Amino acid sequence: QEQLVESGGGLVQPGGSLRLSCAASEVTSDYSAIGWFRRAPGKEREGVSCMSNSEGDTYYSDSVKGRFTISRDNSKNTVYLHMNSLKPEDTAVYYCAATRTSSPYALYLCLNYYGIEYWGKGTPVNVAS
Repeated sequence: QEQLVESGGGLVQPGGSLRLSCAASEVTSDYSAIGWFRRAPGKEREGVSCMSNSEGDTYYSDSVKGRFTISRDNSKNTVYLHMNSLKPEDTAVYYCAATRTSSPYALYLCLNYYGIEYWGKGTPVNVAS
């Protein structure tokens, strides 16, 4: 059974926009924090944007701050990453990940302070002309 399923990746021109979706299954719907990570060739995995279940607790990496927005639709058990003003350097495979850590902070999820119980398989984002 797929527990986290990403979608929405694809090819987009620089300056364009894309919305990624992460759908949680019934098994993973009780996560305490969730976020988006990306892995580009030759680079370490980077925590892009994370959010905890505490209202307003979000984190964005400096490289995407002001361009990306993380949001959640609780009725659909889905988390979104709205990506605007995309740059070629944003090209990567984007992964959704979630933790059940007690009382987590979004910042520390993205900075790898917590164990992650659930990973999606990733959705590729290619920013190119």
